[in-house]
Amino acid sequence: MITIIAGTNRPNSRARRVANLYASLLRDLGAAHQVLDLADLPLDFTSTALYHNASKHDGFNQLVEQAEAADKLVFIVPEYNNSIPGVLKAFIDGLPYPGGIRGKKAALVGLSSGSQGGLLALSHLTDILMYLGTTVVPARVRLPTIDQHLTEAGELTNSLYWQLLREQAAQLLSA
Repeated sequence: MITIIAGTNRPNSRARRVANLYASLLRDLGAAHQVLDLADLPLDFTSTALYHNASKHDGFNQLVEQAEAADKLVFIVPEYNNSIPGVLKAFIDGLPYPGGIRGKKAALVGLSSGSQGGLLALSHLTDILMYLGTTVVPARVRLPTIDQHLTEAGELTNSLYWQLLREQAAQLLSA
């Protein structure tokens, strides 16, 4: 099972639209998958599900179970202030340690409205995942100027972006 994580809690996010596109790629490749949307996080999870409250919040625990059930992960990561969204970091911090996502393989897709395609965000996330014992596949896909290539209806209009995503999905499946 591959879990695709839409890495922001912003409603109707570009990350969710790209996660849906990635899901369609995996469906075409015959891979079992699910989407974990951080928009489904309980609003109060940082104060009710972390640290001394670990494992005590049913809503948060359901999302943790989705991440833990995966053999492989795909992180769709919008760039926020030259890094990952804080909610993604807080979600990762709430995963069981040292278990959680240790030993899993992960593919990373960066999104940005600028020209770098989330380069710094992917670098930061790679460091975090490597520390946790999660292997990042080499093909880290960056989708710069995403607003010019992703429609409100969730269609990706750039053929190179499609190609990069297909190649990454194939690499993840063979990893």
